[in-house]
Parts: sequence; C-alpha cells; structure tokens
Amino acid sequence: RGYTAEILNSFCNDIGATRAMNVVEIEKLHQTARLVLSPKSQRCMAALDPVLVEIINWDDVVAARYNHTYEVQNSPTDASYGSHEVTFTKKIYIDKSDFRMVDSSQYYGLAPKKEVGLKYHGGNLFCEEVVMNGKQISSLKCKVNISEDRKKPKSYITWVPENGIKCEARVYDNLFTVPEPTDLWEEELNPKSEVLHLNAIVDPSVASLCDKKHVDEWTSNNAVQFERNGYFVVDLDTTFDSTTGEGKLVFNRTVSLKEEVFKKEITDEEAAQIEARREKDRQAKKAKEERLKIDPKDFFRLVPEHDGKYSSYNEKGIPTHTADGKELTKSAMKKLEKEQLKHIKQIKKAEAAKK
Repeated sequence: RGYTAEILNSFCNDIGATRAMNVVEIEKLHQTARLVLSPKSQRCMAALDPVLVEIINWDDVVAARYNHTYEVQNSPTDASYGSHEVTFTKKIYIDKSDFRMVDSSQYYGLAPKKEVGLKYHGGNLFCEEVVMNGKQISSLKCKVNISEDRKKPKSYITWVPENGIKCEARVYDNLFTVPEPTDLWEEELNPKSEVLHLNAIVDPSVASLCDKKHVDEWTSNNAVQFERNGYFVVDLDTTFDSTTGEGKLVFNRTVSLKEEVFKKEITDEEAAQIEARREKDRQAKKAKEERLKIDPKDFFRLVPEHDGKYSSYNEKGIPTHTADGKELTKSAMKKLEKEQLKHIKQIKKAEAAKK
C-alpha cells in the first residue's frame, strides 16, 4: 500500500500515546500520508478507465504549428525536483469518469457537443461524435479548438498520449462505510474497498521510476501521484522493464488526494432525472419572480389562472363581472380581494428581502 516508515512514525508522533482505550479515525493516517507523499511524489497523468479519443482535426492543428510537447514539473511546489515532458498525439486517452452521455448544469466534464479544457495543452476538446459498441462507449471523435477567441472552459481534464504505458491500478479505499464499525459490521463493509482497473494507462514519463530493478520487498518502492486520483506505489507484482517496455506494471493506491465520502453512484438516467427536477425548480422560481412584477391592479388580468375569466374591474383592479357579463356576488369579490392582498404582501416581502 505504500505506507512508509516515515508515514507511520509521523502518524504515531501526531496522535501520541495513552493508556486509555481510544479510537483514532483512519482519516488521520490518510492525511499524514498525503503530507509526507506530496512533496516527494512525481506527478503524472493517468486514465484508470481509459476511453480512446481521436482528434479528427489533427491536420489543422499540425498546420497551425501548435506546440505538441509540454514540460511539466514533477512537483508543482518544488522546481528543484525537476520536470518531465508529455506529448500530445492524434489519439489520446481520457478517463471514463470525465465523460457522460447526458450533460447537466452541475457537470463540468466532457459530453456530446460540449467542450472542456485539456490540462497542460491549453486548447479545448470538443466532442463531435460518440462511437458505440452495443451499449458500451467504444471511442470519441473530437476536435481541438486552439483559436485565440475560444471560450474559457469551466474545467480541465487530464489525458494520456497514445504511447502511454498500460498498467494495472488497484484502488484501495476504507474497508467500512462508517467511521467506526458496530456489531453489524458485515452490513457496513465497503463493496468498493478494492477496485481493480486492469486496463489503466499512465503517461510514459514514469517508466524509469517503475522499472522492476527498483522493486524490492525490503524497501519502500517508488510512489507517484496520479493527478486527480491519488498517490500510488509500485507493487511487488511489477515485472516492467523500462528499456524494452515489456512486462507487467502494477500500482496500488496508497491514499486519495482528499477525503472521500462513501456515496451511492448514480446512472446517466438518474442524473437526467435530477437535472429535469432542477430545471423544473428553476422555471418555477423564474415564474414566481415574473409574477411578483405584476401590479396589484393588473393581477387578475395577467396571472394565468385568471386569464379570460372576467370582463370588468373596479378601481382597485378587483373583478366585478365574469367574462359572460354576469355580476359577481359580494362574497366572491371579497374572496378575490383577499387573493389580491396576499399578492401585495408577497411583493413587499420580496422587496424587503432585497434590502
């Protein structure tokens, strides 16, 4: 898992020693690991569940003489740690979590007919077409927008070049879904405490760090940070040879980049239903705001529920006759007057809230 002696010693120093029975949250250990690994781990981009992306306007990008190779610092906080290069290619891989078939206002990743930024590249990636294999996404056909007037994206996604290294990524999480297990611990087990990504791809900059000659069961193996995923350590099962590019490369996640809260994942259909409810709420709010703009004297003339019901009104705007000319009773007019008064109170309340 990559919990080095430094991490464990630092953790023990932080929590101290006591004779009393005590329970320490696992997140304290995770946070210690992050603090120790952050300044020492080389950054790299990876796709745990890779989706192939084909750049269909590649010739235009090449013709524009746009730079394809980028220098990336190994540590964003320590320049002395060196840097590595990543090359943008005609085919790249993005992580499946960065793409959805159904877009929503709360989602900032890639979706059909939508664009996002490409980290380090600087351009925008626009999805033109989704190639399906049955119900599974086979690949994406996208364009890269490098025009000077391109829209600033709301988010940037990581990517892996075509010559990325295939690997196995073992993502470990908490064993339980609750901070402290109870007598019902079997029901509190986390079904995703270990998730295997057998077809993951990592950018080739980590090749020399992950060579089998550096793998030793008696020492702490090299750790890297998969950007936006967490800190990973090279596993003992690794047989990768960086000189030939052959052999198996295996990573174990030590810890995520931030605390993860166990929550149910939703399908695209459920996400669409949630977005539909949000849109309905937005429309209802907009309609309410428009309603509050109506002058009380025009209330019964303009609100939808009273449209076409009346033909005459008094000086206050209260209806006196129905659409067919029949005079309203005093009780009916009094009821309408109360409704108008309620509208006036709502207007005053809204005006007071703005102050």
